[in-house]
Amino acid sequence: MNKTVKKILKIFGGAVAFVAAGVLILLAVLTVTEFKPDAIEDISVVAGAEETGAKLDVKTIADGDSIKIMTWNTGYGALGETADFFMDGGKSVSSSDKETVQENLAAISAQIAETDPDVVFMQEVDLDSKRSHYINELDTITESLTGYNSSFAENYKTLYVPYPLPTIGKVDCGLATLSKYEVTDCKRISLPCPFGYPMRLCNLKRCLMVSRVPIDDSDKELVLVNLHLEAYDDGEGKAAQTAQLKELLEEEAAKGNYVIAGGDFNQEFSNYDNSAYPIINDEVWTPGEIDTDAFSEGLSFVTDNSTPSCRSLDRPLKGNDASPDKFQYYMIDGFIVSANLSVDSVETLDLGFKNSDHNPIVMEMTLD
Repeated sequence: MNKTVKKILKIFGGAVAFVAAGVLILLAVLTVTEFKPDAIEDISVVAGAEETGAKLDVKTIADGDSIKIMTWNTGYGALGETADFFMDGGKSVSSSDKETVQENLAAISAQIAETDPDVVFMQEVDLDSKRSHYINELDTITESLTGYNSSFAENYKTLYVPYPLPTIGKVDCGLATLSKYEVTDCKRISLPCPFGYPMRLCNLKRCLMVSRVPIDDSDKELVLVNLHLEAYDDGEGKAAQTAQLKELLEEEAAKGNYVIAGGDFNQEFSNYDNSAYPIINDEVWTPGEIDTDAFSEGLSFVTDNSTPSCRSLDRPLKGNDASPDKFQYYMIDGFIVSANLSVDSVETLDLGFKNSDHNPIVMEMTLD
């Protein structure tokens, strides 16, 4: 073997050793800093921006009153009409520039203000993530609203996601609940994580955020459950998380509490006809299905399937044929409510997925 070949092999071996050392160091750092939330954690409830330093003038609620609630996966302000995403078959990792994220957040805030719900469940809200240009999205949204307290539960927190190229990088994201009512207690309840080591280091640690609102002149509570269930698993994660959700809701309903769970289930409800949104090809992401009959009779699944609640991110919506037979849509967002709540109306707001890959759903109901 001549000197040139030996030199090349030496350089190559050194490069391989350098990369291997880097991978091991990164793995060690991610292991040490892994987000490991407790099974149950207390969550702070923060007064709105305009009430800083003073107690928020909250609304009260009693038997017979009505409540308006909105759920919206905000797509971390980066998944609007021009976005695609590699996990859904698209090409992009960083799907929007900073200006677009800011425009999307402004539009989301304006829509919440216009709809004026009493409670808002939001999913995919970033606090400090590379993908949304390190904007604190919760502050950005709440600073433009009045009359709400807010709470936040992290479900995706990692120093660095090392894939694909360019990498996702740092992520700090979670669920946010806004309420015009007094929230006396808020808890983060961990859900089963279907991913093993080392994949779990850079994956979501899903949770339920449970907020409790007192009912005037009653020992009952309004129990609000914000959720975002598993998306990119083999189905076992969704099933395990849904089973834990079922147990919690049935337990609270059995106490006589008013129970509302809402969010992004990443599953269709079996009690609705979703044939208007068939899977158009095998390459797009496919949702699971919740067997609603498996839940007790005291719980009802509610959504509005006249308008899709989610669109595929395999390609941008803008500039492509958006007809149902050419573009993939889903109905995976909605609510579960207890029998002591009468649903007066439910509507998926058709916003054309301009500022998020999800449309918000608004439900009005009365406490019986």
